[in-house]
Amino acid sequence: MSIAKGCLDFTGLYEAELLVELMLRFWKHPMADDKGFQMIVLEQAAESLQQAVMGTACLDELSAENTNFVAAVWCAEQVTWIDEEEGELAKSPARKRWRADVIRSIPSCFVDPGMLDSASDS
Repeated sequence: MSIAKGCLDFTGLYEAELLVELMLRFWKHPMADDKGFQMIVLEQAAESLQQAVMGTACLDELSAENTNFVAAVWCAEQVTWIDEEEGELAKSPARKRWRADVIRSIPSCFVDPGMLDSASDS
């Protein structure tokens, strides 16, 4: 089973909702308290994972089959950024900072696992 398929299966569990909320809160997303936004991000993450299972990656640096839940949530937040209307929050520097902080904190979620193996061999 691919990582993407396993993560897609995970999206149906309560723990996926909890992880989205914790990711938003821990890295201080400006909409962390908005339950509706949390659900949109989870739904969009599931859609990103569904696309990955069918072969379409949401990130250039990460192959479709290796798309993990964290990367899918990050991509989902990015999609909601693009899809929102021209509001202040849509262009919020805090949202940009959230995305940057997630990648900076857990960069291994945003590259193929094989890249990590080859880096440790060096």
